[in-house]
Amino acid sequence: MSGEGGDFSMFGLFQQEVQTHGAAIEQAFASYRDEPAKRESLEAISNAAGSIKGAALIVGVAAAGDLAAALESRFAAASRHNQSAGPGVIEAAVAILEIIQSIAAAPESDALAWHENNREALQKALADFNAAQDASADSDPQTPADAKAAPPAKSASFEIADLSMLDLFKQEAETHSRALGEGLLELEKDPKSPTLIEPLMRAAHSVKGAARIVGLSPVVELAHAMEDGFVAAQKGEFLITAGHIDLFLMVNDLFIELAEVPEDGYEKWLNDKAGEFQSLAKTVRDGQSVAPEPDATPAGQPPVAAPAEVKAEVNAPSRPAAQKPAEDAPKKTAEQAEKVRDVRVSAKILGRLMGLAGESVVESKRLGAFSENILSLRKDIFRLSNLLESAKISLDSGETREHIGISLAEAARQTRLINEAFSEHFIDFESYSTKADDLANRLYNRVLSSRMRPFGEGAQGFPRMVRDLARELGKKVRFEILGENTAVDRDVLKKLEAPLNHIVRNALDHGLESPDERGAAGKDPTGGLTMEARHQAGMLSIAIRDDGRGIDVENIRDKVVERKMLDPEMAAELRHHELLEFLMLPGFSTAKSITKVSGRGVGLDVVQNMIQEVRGTITIDSAKGAGTTFLLKLPLSLSVISALFVDIGGETFALPLHKLDRIFTCAESDIQNIENREYVSFEGENIGLISAAQVLDLDAPPTDNRRICVVVISDGNNTYGLTVDSFVEERDISVRPLDPRLDHVQDVGAAAILEDGRVILILDVDDMVRSVDNILSGGRLNRIRAAKEAAAAKRKRILVVDDSITVREVQRQLLESRGFSVSIAIDGIDGLNALRCDEFDLVISDVDMPRMNGIEMVRRIREDDALKEMPVMIVSYKDRPEDRARGIEAGANHYLVKSSFHDETLMETVVELIGKE
Repeated sequence: MSGEGGDFSMFGLFQQEVQTHGAAIEQAFASYRDEPAKRESLEAISNAAGSIKGAALIVGVAAAGDLAAALESRFAAASRHNQSAGPGVIEAAVAILEIIQSIAAAPESDALAWHENNREALQKALADFNAAQDASADSDPQTPADAKAAPPAKSASFEIADLSMLDLFKQEAETHSRALGEGLLELEKDPKSPTLIEPLMRAAHSVKGAARIVGLSPVVELAHAMEDGFVAAQKGEFLITAGHIDLFLMVNDLFIELAEVPEDGYEKWLNDKAGEFQSLAKTVRDGQSVAPEPDATPAGQPPVAAPAEVKAEVNAPSRPAAQKPAEDAPKKTAEQAEKVRDVRVSAKILGRLMGLAGESVVESKRLGAFSENILSLRKDIFRLSNLLESAKISLDSGETREHIGISLAEAARQTRLINEAFSEHFIDFESYSTKADDLANRLYNRVLSSRMRPFGEGAQGFPRMVRDLARELGKKVRFEILGENTAVDRDVLKKLEAPLNHIVRNALDHGLESPDERGAAGKDPTGGLTMEARHQAGMLSIAIRDDGRGIDVENIRDKVVERKMLDPEMAAELRHHELLEFLMLPGFSTAKSITKVSGRGVGLDVVQNMIQEVRGTITIDSAKGAGTTFLLKLPLSLSVISALFVDIGGETFALPLHKLDRIFTCAESDIQNIENREYVSFEGENIGLISAAQVLDLDAPPTDNRRICVVVISDGNNTYGLTVDSFVEERDISVRPLDPRLDHVQDVGAAAILEDGRVILILDVDDMVRSVDNILSGGRLNRIRAAKEAAAAKRKRILVVDDSITVREVQRQLLESRGFSVSIAIDGIDGLNALRCDEFDLVISDVDMPRMNGIEMVRRIREDDALKEMPVMIVSYKDRPEDRARGIEAGANHYLVKSSFHDETLMETVVELIGKE
């Protein structure tokens, strides 16, 4: 923090803390002098010093924080181990307290910069305090022998002072270790730049301060050594070389590893790593004595590892986690995902979510008023119903016209009031519905945005990996990451680590040449490697480009023939991009030798599989001598996709839009037959057609649509046109994975639940392409027009006549689910017109309908010579014997009540009259 980053609005509170807790410390000092055996005074000093330390670190007064931390640590240890503080320690502690109080009394800006402006005074105060402690420990017979030893041994037992602050420390360590990693790689390019050293010094200081808060003394010592190194380099006391960068990166690896340690494993981890911390701290301090010297690395050669005196000490610690082989990374990530489910959300986003949640609570309370209005409307409708029933009874009983007129007039008035109330309530409800939809969309989009993370967060380890691997391979590389702020779903970002890791390593090993090769080819000895992320057409596009030797496609062609994957004649016909596809096959490699980096023929197939797991695609483009580009296209989010809803065989399915090449419609007359295969020409390309119902093995007839709806899918090499019944709509849906117990369901990738509760299956387009290949190779392709004609000829047609839209819809769905073709009419006149204009196998009619009832329609059918043989079924709510008799006498073949919808009676009767579909 050191003069920057302080919260000036909190400085007054810091001054109050120093005043209050400083007085408590002075009182404890006096109490301890009077009663040295009273250990409560030591504990009081430690607690008060810890409070001052916390306040100083929050505000950014680094010097006060360091001094208070020293007091807290010493008196906490004395209290814990029942040690004597000693008069010398008390006097030195008094001097430290006076410095803290003078810092708090200074102007805000001076207090924040005190650490930098009075570094020597700060170091002297701490040194005097440490010397007093050592003298006290030597003279105190009660002090345990191990407490007198200077640095803790590897077997020492570390105790964390404040477990409640561990989460904050982990965030601090993660943030500052990232800054250190990125800054060190930049510093290596310009080691004399003070502007690059300054933020590194501050980051190391922040790690030190955060470690002090939780009592991680080994981390404090190591971070302090690193900070001193940056300070010395900034003053020009020594030149930071590649060896020093290696050393600082090893220290930073420990910080990174520390941030990932589970809370309950901190003390064990510190005990296990104690020797490594001490060794690295000593090496860092010894390395600072290296005299400044110019970089004598010859042009075109990899930089030297480190000065001898630095390198000798660095070999002792074990390899840090960040340098483990890349193949371990996915496993580690998976294990962490199982253990840690917490995610970080910025305060800004959380605040907006809280605001939207508050809005939703307010809006939901409006539903209570709607409920009351609807209940009131229901009562009015009930009164209207009673009035009409009363008028009917009066009419049946032969009462006077005047009496009936009064009842009808009251019913009319009640109807008018209901209409007015309904209109008013409908407008209110429409307004509420609009606001609720807008609120739901805003809340949904805000929650979705909380899942998004910048691409740079997932790519932060690549600069370090490129640097280390390039040095190992003896190559010089200029690595750039573009589009670091591109938003990516956190799940996609996590799954990208391993594929990108492999592609980058391949580019370094195979793609980029050595400096000598590049120089001989007239290229810059330093190779270029770029990773770029951006949003394109609703997708995340990631390109990894190098300007290396490129891929020799002729070499691939020779390998294909050599391995007998294709005969020479067919291999000779393959195009450039088709040959590059072979690199994605398991075990396929063009490397002449196997190295520990690559060459075994494994990796790119795994990369492709992982990309496909997240519903993405990968393509390769390369030019010999000019470089190679890997282009990855992935969905922005795994939880939400844009999908096209289509009807196939009477059911609705979803197709991910990013997997579709195009959609279009064509007339049946546009379909052409070539060698017993059906094609349609679209935009100058012949597209082979296959029924989606056949691919999904749905034994359902196509619709009566006059135009053919086509969805074009492909796998990069083959393109097919799936014919579907109809296009329904395009919409965003939330993806729900299938139950793991189902294992793999052919042609189905996931599911979605719609607002009305329906479950929609999301089809796996890649799987469908393979299914089409299997159908074609097995010679089982059905012709579209032939199947359509055969199905149309086979289907029985039924006319449903009913004035109730609900009844019509129920009957239509019931009959169509059994394979019948259904048309509808709204009354008897409409039904007779339909019968005279088209052909049907059966009529199902209601009785009570406007204009012409069902009984009259049946009589008209029987009187018509062209229709008199038509089977007719009456389905009515009236179930009295006399009602049945009227229907049969009119000429109906069967009379059923509408309760038959709930059992098989209706379908059994239909089959009895006209047979199965």
